[in-house]
Amino acid sequence: MAQGLLLHVWTDDAADGAAALRTVQRVAANARAELGPEVAVQVVVQGAAVRLLLAADDDGAVPLEPGLDIVACANSLRSLGAEPGALRADVGIVPAAVAHLARQQWAGWAYLRVYATAPPSVDGADRRTPPAQVGDFRPD
Repeated sequence: MAQGLLLHVWTDDAADGAAALRTVQRVAANARAELGPEVAVQVVVQGAAVRLLLAADDDGAVPLEPGLDIVACANSLRSLGAEPGALRADVGIVPAAVAHLARQQWAGWAYLRVYATAPPSVDGADRRTPPAQVGDFRPD
C-alpha cells in the first residue's frame, strides 16, 4: 500500500478559496520536500474553492504548481452549475470529496485540512488564533 498525504481545501467563500489554494500549494511543496517522492501528496478541493479550478475562471485564477495532484469534488461542481469538462486540464475529479477522503484514510493515507484563515469557532466567539485540532493546519 502506498503512503500518502491528503490536503483538504473546503470553503464556501471564493476569496478564502483563493488564499487556501495558494497556502495548500506551499504546504504540499514543503511536505513533498520533507517526505520524499515515495509519499504521494494529493490536494482535494471542495465547496466554492472548486470554482477557482475551472478553465474559464479568469477572475480568481490561482496558478497551479505543475505536477501537483489536485482533484475537485464533482458534487461541488454540480452545486456551482459546472460540468467536469470545465475543469482545468491538470485537475482531476472525484465523485464525492467526503467519500474519497474517507476511503483514502481507510487505506492508510494521512489527512490534513488546510485553511486560508482561522476557521470560525463552534460557539461563535471571535478567536483570531483558535486552538489547533488534530489534522488542522492554519498558516501564520
